[in-house]
Parts: sequence; C-alpha cells; structure tokens
Amino acid sequence: MLRISKLTDYGTVVLAHLAANSDVVCSAADVSSATGIAPPTVSKLLKSLARAELVSSTRGANGGYRLTREAREISAADVIDALEGPVSITECSASDSHCNFESVCSVGNAWKRINLAIRRALQDVSLSDLLKTQQPLPNFNFAGLPVTVIDSAAKDSN
Repeated sequence: MLRISKLTDYGTVVLAHLAANSDVVCSAADVSSATGIAPPTVSKLLKSLARAELVSSTRGANGGYRLTREAREISAADVIDALEGPVSITECSASDSHCNFESVCSVGNAWKRINLAIRRALQDVSLSDLLKTQQPLPNFNFAGLPVTVIDSAAKDSN
C-alpha cells in the first residue's frame, strides 16, 4: 500500500494552518493549539519544513513561522520531499538505487514510469488545492478501467 506517514499528514495540516493565516507570523504554540497536534511534533515539523525552505522562522517575542511561498506554489511533492524524501515506490525507482537485481530485472523500467507518474501527480497538486475541501473528487482510469473515488466523509454522513 502506498501511504504517506502520519508525520507528513500532520505536516500538511501545519502548512495548511500557515497558509490560512498567511498575513501573520504563527508561533509553534499557536499552530499546535489551532491544529490539535502536540507541541513537540509541531516543532519537529516546522524545523524540517524550514530546512526544506517551505517555511521561514523569525526569532523573538513576536517570532514564529510563515510560508516562504504562496500556497499555490508549494506542491504535495514538495511537502513529501521535505518530510520523507523523494517518492520512490520501489528500490529501483529511487535516484540512488542499489538493487541487486537491476541488471536482470524485466519490470524495473515499468516501476520507474509509474513512480514518475506519481511524482507528476503530486507536483500537480498544490497546498492551496489541498485546502479546497469542497472540490469535486476526480474520475480517472487505472489499467484502462474507470475508477470512482468515494468520499468516505460523505458516505459516513448518509
């Protein structure tokens, strides 16, 4: 199963809070209080996001964090790269691959193409897109067959 870590999920929540409050500098304590994420986790995330230059920090009594770019300029790929490293769904699809079977593998190039498609999809979704909760769910094809995305929140409310 392809799944981002809980820490990366929390990172998107932290970034969403900063995006929604882009006119002010937010302290780690403010972010923690607003999001319900524990203060040590928020601090850890903000440090990682600052190292990746997605947020900047200001020291002092009125210090805090803010986005370094507009929310529409930060992609889901940027967030994942900052908190997990580049997406690679198999060993051979990583840029620093060390697979022992690479020279005899007949499926490695297919996985690399799949990895690239996932990467492109993540680059096409911005932080501002993630903030749009009322956007319609996409329709797409997988292996030539139509796939319907089910909104579990809407399903649970029925």
